[in-house]
Amino acid sequence: METEVIKPKNKIHPHKFTLWVGIGSIVMMFAGLTSAYIVKRNQAGWVTYDLPRSFWYSTLIIIFSSITLHLSAKAFKERAMSKYRMLILSTLILGVLFIVLQFMGFKNLYDQGLDWKSHVSVSFFWVIVLLHAAHVIGGIIALIVMFLKAFSTKTRIYSMVPIDLICTYWHFVDVLWIYLLIFIIMIK
Repeated sequence: METEVIKPKNKIHPHKFTLWVGIGSIVMMFAGLTSAYIVKRNQAGWVTYDLPRSFWYSTLIIIFSSITLHLSAKAFKERAMSKYRMLILSTLILGVLFIVLQFMGFKNLYDQGLDWKSHVSVSFFWVIVLLHAAHVIGGIIALIVMFLKAFSTKTRIYSMVPIDLICTYWHFVDVLWIYLLIFIIMIK
């Protein structure tokens, strides 16, 4: 008589599944916006403009924030909690700095007379970048929660799920920003 061993299936955590569904939705939204940008670009009245430097600086900041978040996850796995707290705080500060630099870029555009009502091309840029910024702000809120939990005096549960979720999301908005920036530069 043979015995068959039934191995448990590797299932994805429900929160991770939900995150991936959300990321898929965000990808579809930005795919639609960038597709509309391409179509509208061929119509009359399209203007080109140079991006303010603060958008370039914000790109470096968000890349660096992904590095600090990756290192914070590594520190969490090693149970180096003081290092984890410092790195999660660094990521949080860099995320806020990203948003500040984005708004400085919009102020610069506004000062040049390129507000969201001035031209269709500028309107698309404002919508695309502000929607991305809204998603970064969502990540910042999650980072704040993670930071506060790192200092909680309640019973500690060392689950990697929340860390994995914020890392996946944050790296996604990082890659999304790089894609959007390259897209806008190439399609001008």
